[in-house]
Amino acid sequence: MNFFKCAVVLAALWLVGCAAPPGASVNASDDLAAALLAGGETLSLRPSPNINPPRKLRFGEAWTHAGNLAPIEAQTTRSRAVAATAPPADLWDRIRRGYAMPDLDSDLVRDREQWYAGRSDYIYRMTERSKKYLFHIVEELEMRNMPTELALLPFVESAFNPQAVSVAKAAGMWQFMPATGKYFELKQNAFRDDRRDVLASTRAALDYLQKLYAMFGDWHLALAAYNWGEGSVGRAIAKNQRAGLPTAYVNLSMPMETRFYVPKLQAIKNIIARPDAFKSTLPQIDNHPYFQTVTIQRDIDVSLAARLAEISEDDFKALNPSINRPVILAAGTPQILLPWDNAEVFQGNLEAYGGSRLASWTVWVAPSTMRPADVAKRVGMSEAELRNINGIPQRMVIRAGSTLLVPRGASIIEDVVSRVADHGQMSFAPEVVLKRTVVKAGRKDNVTSLAARYRVNPGQVAQWNNVSSTASFRQGQQVVLFLPPQAAAKNPPPKTPIRPTTKLAKR
Repeated sequence: MNFFKCAVVLAALWLVGCAAPPGASVNASDDLAAALLAGGETLSLRPSPNINPPRKLRFGEAWTHAGNLAPIEAQTTRSRAVAATAPPADLWDRIRRGYAMPDLDSDLVRDREQWYAGRSDYIYRMTERSKKYLFHIVEELEMRNMPTELALLPFVESAFNPQAVSVAKAAGMWQFMPATGKYFELKQNAFRDDRRDVLASTRAALDYLQKLYAMFGDWHLALAAYNWGEGSVGRAIAKNQRAGLPTAYVNLSMPMETRFYVPKLQAIKNIIARPDAFKSTLPQIDNHPYFQTVTIQRDIDVSLAARLAEISEDDFKALNPSINRPVILAAGTPQILLPWDNAEVFQGNLEAYGGSRLASWTVWVAPSTMRPADVAKRVGMSEAELRNINGIPQRMVIRAGSTLLVPRGASIIEDVVSRVADHGQMSFAPEVVLKRTVVKAGRKDNVTSLAARYRVNPGQVAQWNNVSSTASFRQGQQVVLFLPPQAAAKNPPPKTPIRPTTKLAKR
């Protein structure tokens, strides 16, 4: 179906369609940080979403407002009023038509409206950044019959920066904690982090929001649980229930960040609805997909993929933010996202590419725990380059089994296998500085017995003392060992006896 036919179908769907709206912390970007510092807004350290992975409910269970488990009632739908004149003029119009959550009207909402409206440049930069992702999110929301204002939630979470990382290690534009990301099947390995992936993280976030809505039956409570954790919201509801108090979002006792969370979304929703009233300008976002999904068959360097697509590396990384390294491993990341008009360009350039291979990097698995300097020498890299490419901290050794990115030699033909590409991990241990220690050999001591006694490698004992691995020592012979500081302290070097001088000996 060509684009014109798609547009006609979309128009028809909008004329007859309906959707159902039945009743953590951010360290997002330089823009966001600057705006917060300028406006005096507090940067919370609370993770969002829930720091602990949510408990999996059995089929047919949901939390009641009293905090008890009860069967989920069938969700009802109501028709959404749609103008019967024309399809949405742009994506903002489409989002406005899909607003379906109850409005929150409070002093906190007005406070946030003023805060955002006073920073029109910040709003413009933030919304400009969102244009790559909004169409996809709106499409996913409509397919699930979810309120379209939820597409604005990444404004609150991360200022629509998929590379955002909070101090609590929440990542991506939807700000998933590592454990919660794993619960929702977001892969996190040495080569990719799906908490940043545009498609995977959006799927997981909407799954989570649907789950929370099924639990609480209220979008404001679901949003509070997304920020604060479902257990915390459930306990707050139960506490109010026991005290005979209302259990709506505005009536619960909660941390300040969660207290501001829904008002922030409501304020952004109001500004998107009436930008002129807040003297804000929204960038033009066409009601059209921004990107296409492209399948790759071979490992390929990020720089080459961007060049073949005829886009900058920055633009490529903005659409593929989950890729952690300078190469895309096809066995683990078989699809990439490219701007709509560049996907075909990429395919054509890839077919015409004359290079014999697409990737200049491969993966090497550490056979034992090794120092970075030793690994670098073994794989033919400088230590600085090895550390930079693989993110190896200072004063750390690389544990056995770690998967490292290394240059791909001309003789290597095969791409990285799926087992490594999908599950590769980096593991480090603190580097222990060994201290030179001299010990005295006991009766019948040899290289092997001393190595076992001091828990070191026999080959190293032989090397340190310039003897064979089968050598024996005389009783009392001084043997050099390199031990951790604590072990060395227990074995101080023997004192050297003071020999009398020739003059004193004559006396």
